[in-house]
This record gives sequence, structure tokens and C-alpha cells, in this order.
Amino acid sequence: MVAFGSTRRPNSSADTDPTLKHVLDAETPVVTLVGKTWDMHVTEILGTNLEENLAMISDSIAYLKKHGRTVFLDAEHFFDGFKANPDYAIQCVKAAVDAGADGVVLCDTNGGTLPHEVSAIVTKVREDAPEATLAIHPHNDGDVAVANALAAIMAGATQVQGTINGVGDGCGNANLISIIADLKIKMGVDCVTDEQLGSLAEVSHFVSEIINRTPNPYQPYVGSSAFTHKAGLHASAVAKVAESYQHIAPERVGNTNHILVSELAGRSNVLQKLEEMGITASPEVAQNALESIKQQENKGFQYEGAEASFEMLVRRALPDYQAPFELVDFMVIVEKHRRPTEITDESVACEATVKVQVDGQVMHTAASGNGPVNAMDTAARKALMEFYPALEVIKLLDYKVRVVDQGTGTEAMVRVLIDSTDGDTTWHTVGCSANIIEASWMALQDSLEWWLLGHEKS
Repeated sequence: MVAFGSTRRPNSSADTDPTLKHVLDAETPVVTLVGKTWDMHVTEILGTNLEENLAMISDSIAYLKKHGRTVFLDAEHFFDGFKANPDYAIQCVKAAVDAGADGVVLCDTNGGTLPHEVSAIVTKVREDAPEATLAIHPHNDGDVAVANALAAIMAGATQVQGTINGVGDGCGNANLISIIADLKIKMGVDCVTDEQLGSLAEVSHFVSEIINRTPNPYQPYVGSSAFTHKAGLHASAVAKVAESYQHIAPERVGNTNHILVSELAGRSNVLQKLEEMGITASPEVAQNALESIKQQENKGFQYEGAEASFEMLVRRALPDYQAPFELVDFMVIVEKHRRPTEITDESVACEATVKVQVDGQVMHTAASGNGPVNAMDTAARKALMEFYPALEVIKLLDYKVRVVDQGTGTEAMVRVLIDSTDGDTTWHTVGCSANIIEASWMALQDSLEWWLLGHEKS
């Protein structure tokens, strides 16, 4: 835990400065102070002169050191300040070091500095202030925060300030997940243990969860797509020699391989995917599955993000497959009437009836819902729970609709993607039709049927 504050106010004393008092009252062993190092900010924003700002840096650090704290100076806007007035920016660093600062953090506050500039500037600071222990605090406004952090380290910095997943103001901060992996794996810097490295994906996803953000599937090292292979040639090669299309073994950072199935897939993709799902299949079955995938994707289906639907496609083609239930029919009614002027409720009434058959028994139920899909989902569960009460735990997490062929207007094919969970596992299904209700039923049926395959009737 580090207390954070700013240097004393202009033309005041460190002994009486309220901010410095507060950081001391926090009783943390380490304190970080932000100080101005760009001359324009000193005169135009802070409203003081350059000499007074140097004194503010020096006095504040000395005061905290007198009270036994480890002190870091966050040199705000350092890189922009160096470009504008390199002599003054380095004077600020020297003032901090002379006052006893344990480290000076060079901040790219506006995030616009490029890696070659960072390298040159950090090298110059080390030459002019060799006694300074340097760190970097890069922002990602130029999309090079990670690269800037690595450039600074290669130039002699020994610490990086960043955040997990790069979360931060504006375009974010340097992503510590990528930086740790780059340092440990690519540069041989022993910044974490092998065990800690192996938990990077878990840490990344945990932080996303607690801040209520969906994990970025395309995040390097830890994203679900980081080691995903779609084209048949890639997947086949990875199965033979993992490093042929992967820069590291995904297990090193707690990730795994993912083989996608699509119109670009080869038979090897399908065989590997079936093996992951515990389905023993002959090359002939895999080839038939591949042909089915291509036919379905020509109709608008897409299985890359709907692996549960892919599994159902394959299982239904197996000769010994027995479905846990069959749809007899469904009907959805959407009703809206003109309301009397004194009634302000303009809601639309939605009701669905669903008839399913399980082991020769037919169950016919009806339910209303907040929209036609919700009504249909509720009615289907209501019917099936007579046979499978464990279905009660399933919840629909997300429902997305995408128009497949937009040029045909209201006659367009639509693709429905559904994310479902039972509290422990999350799975994804897809449906496609010119009728949005039918597409929704396809995805719902796959979702319920997929889950039931893994659970006993209870």
C-alpha cells in the first residue's frame, strides 16, 4: 500500500502543508508524490516560478524522508517537459534525488511519446543524473504504453507503474499483464516466479470480473483468442508442432489453445475440437461434420463463438444420438392495443406456448414474458422442468442479434447469439433464420440440450 499526494503548495512550508500531513497520517511505509517537471505547467498551470517548483520538490521529499518514509517522485509530464526544456526537466530529477528520493518515476502523462523517444530520453537522464533510480509511468493514448515501458527498461529504468489489463483514465495505462510476460519470457527479467507467471490469465480475468468488465478476448497472452487457431493449416500445424504458430506455450501464462471451427477449418480442426469435447469420431465423421459446418455457415450460422451449438451439430449427426427432448411446436403472440388516454402504460403483451416431448410424454405450457424471446424461454423451461427440474439453475446471460444480409431489409437473415450459465459454466449458442423468433428458438434449444447432455435427469 502506497500513500499518494502532491508536493507542497507554492510559497508555503512542508511542515504545515495539509497534503503532506495527510500522506503521513496514512502511515504507509511508502509515499509517492506527484511533482511538476514541465516548465509550461509550472508557470501556466501551477502559477509559480521554476525555482519555487524545484524547492517544492526538494522540501516535500526531504520532509517525508525526515519522517522515515520511502519516497518516490512521480515526475508528471516528464517526457513532454523534456522535449520543451530538457535542462529544467533534469533539474527536477536532480532536486528529487538530492533531497533523498528513493526513485523518480518519469511519467508520459499525455501518452503521446513514442518508444524511440522514451529510449533516448531515459538514456539521457541516466547520463545526466546517474545517481537517480528511474521508473516509468506510461499512458496508452498513442497505443504504445507497453512498448514505452519496455523501451524504458532497456534504457535503464528499473520499475514500471501500470495497471492490470491497462485499465485507466482515457485510453488507459500500461498493461502490466503484457509487461510481466514480456519481461519474464522474452527478456529474461526474473520479475515474477514461474508459478506467478502461470496465474496471469487468472489474475487478468479476476480483475475484469471485480470491475464488471467483460474480459478482452483479444488481449495478448491471456485473452481467449490469444492462442486460437481458425484456419485448417494453422490448427493442423499446431497439433504437430505447437510453436509453429504460437510464440509461447499458452500454459506458461495460464492460458490454453483454442481450435475454432468455421468455413476455414480443416478436418484436423474438427478432429481436435471433437477430442476436446470428449467425442471419439472417425475421419469420416469429422469430414461430414466439416461439410455440415460449411453448409450451415452458408446459411448464416457462425460457430466460432458458439461452441455448444457446434457440439450439438456434431452429436445430432451421430447414429446413436438420443435427444433429451423434442420440440412438437411453439407459438408466440405479441399483442399491443391502443390504450385509453388516461392509461399511460404502453407496454406490449408477449405470450408463448411451447409443446415438448420427453420419452414419449408431451408437455404443453404457456408463459408470458418481457418480450417474445423471454416468453418463449420461460415457457420452454416451464415445460422441461417437469422432466428436468435441475434446469432451474440455468440463466440467460446475454442475447445478441446481428443482421447477416443487410441489403434485403426486413427480409434479412438474422443471427442470434445466446450466452447461458448455470453459475459454474458459461456456454454459447447460435441460431440463424429470416425469422428472429425461429433463430432465437434454435439458440435456446441448443443451450438447453447441450446442458442436459452433461447432467443426469433429476
